Amino acid sequence: MDASAPAEFKVPPHRGIIVICTIAATLMQTLDSTIANVALPYMQGTFSATLDQVTWVLTSYIVAAAVMTAPVAWLAARFGRKRIFVICLAGFTFSSVLCGFALSLEQMVFYRVVQGATGAAIVPLSQSVMMDVYPMNQRGKAMAMWGMGVMVGPIIGPTLGGYLTDAFDWRYCFFINLPFGLAAMAGLGFFLRDRVPDQALRFDWTGFVILAVSLGAFQLMLDRGAHNDWLESGEIIAYAVISGLGLYLFLVHVWLSPNPLIPPGIFRDFNFTAGLSTMFAIGAVLVASVALLAPYLQSMAGYSAWDTGLLLAPRGAGVMFAMLVAGRIVDRFEPRIIMVFGVMLLAGSLWQMSRWTPDVAAFDLVFSTTLQGVGLGFIFIPLQVISFATLPAQYRTDGAALFSLIRNVGSAIGVSIVATMLTATQQIMHAQISETLTPFSRLAQTGGAYLFWNLANPRGRAAIDSEIGRQSLIVAYSNDYLIMFWMTLPAIVLILMMRKPPRRTGAHPAAPAAHAD
Repeated sequence: MDASAPAEFKVPPHRGIIVICTIAATLMQTLDSTIANVALPYMQGTFSATLDQVTWVLTSYIVAAAVMTAPVAWLAARFGRKRIFVICLAGFTFSSVLCGFALSLEQMVFYRVVQGATGAAIVPLSQSVMMDVYPMNQRGKAMAMWGMGVMVGPIIGPTLGGYLTDAFDWRYCFFINLPFGLAAMAGLGFFLRDRVPDQALRFDWTGFVILAVSLGAFQLMLDRGAHNDWLESGEIIAYAVISGLGLYLFLVHVWLSPNPLIPPGIFRDFNFTAGLSTMFAIGAVLVASVALLAPYLQSMAGYSAWDTGLLLAPRGAGVMFAMLVAGRIVDRFEPRIIMVFGVMLLAGSLWQMSRWTPDVAAFDLVFSTTLQGVGLGFIFIPLQVISFATLPAQYRTDGAALFSLIRNVGSAIGVSIVATMLTATQQIMHAQISETLTPFSRLAQTGGAYLFWNLANPRGRAAIDSEIGRQSLIVAYSNDYLIMFWMTLPAIVLILMMRKPPRRTGAHPAAPAAHAD
């Protein structure tokens, strides 16, 4: 028994194995939200897909995970946490293998939906397990270890994906999950104790279906809006109406139903509610920034998939370093100040990235991405601590599931917004630059411009159109990073509005007391 643990807390047998398997499962699940980023151009060639079509490999996974996060608490309570955890790990692992064997884009998207749906329970259940196997005065350390899997996974995904794609094939980005998934299933299956299932517990299927339809319609609207000219399309209007009506009906149902999908009492805790809003903003930036950066470095700066992965690696190192530091100092310093410092670092890195050009120096690139990783690390651990500090114990599993849901929704919306803005800004800038160039422009009649971009012949016009497209894309990328910069700033206001977590003698305020198995 741990000497530092409270007398009433009993350390579970084989805790080390349980912790390793839990963190491995978390890392494996979060890794798959971004590991395919670097490999997207290769998948696009394999499946003969357009850029808009191949992005469904990312968004289908994120949306499926977001939708299926909602019933996690009920499934764990109704059928047993251990049983659901192992079943979901099995589904996630074997659907990963199927993704690697996919022969068409339709198959890939379907397998990614299955992968996201089965993997949705892994993060909230792993957080619940970590809270239960550590006493309250050690939960800061536990959340730091667990948080590495949640935050580092999406960040090191492109690095690992780049190596596997260059050294082997893009399909190994999915095959790599098999050994780790089998090991985690075996460890948790043998050593994790299960809770007694509540056979009488009922699930709010009405609320779940309404939420799933609303989120699905909203994601379809974002993904297909730019392609169909937004509200000029009846299809997009239909998606918008379905999504808005679904959200309204879901909120009404939550407040009026005797057994709602999400207990409304959970939102009475201001710290938790503000934490959800902050997590939404951080989730949007977390995945969207990587989704932009990987293709930027390959298509604009000319880096290979492996070199791109190496350049993104310092971002993950920054997150790990900051999480280790934050886990140790969160008990000694004001968590809100740590989070504000992290947001400022994150915003500063995005501001620097908005000023990049394709010939950005490697040092500047690594410095900005490392700064971004450090900022994310300093936000995540204190955010977990302060959000769950005053949340009643009966809401812990629901709270963990809701945090994961909001993070996934934020990630999906963030990726869709930056992809849409990238396309729209490029088109606008292309039109603005093109209208200044005519056969009578002095710039096109003199010097090297005349030799390479002679507007009098088709080859010259094609060459200058390609260069205008490149310059437009540079501006579009800069604009996207500037948008993400402004998205992070409201988080500072939310953080400062949170209440300082209470200090307890010999206890860590990270979350309520652990449930007994």
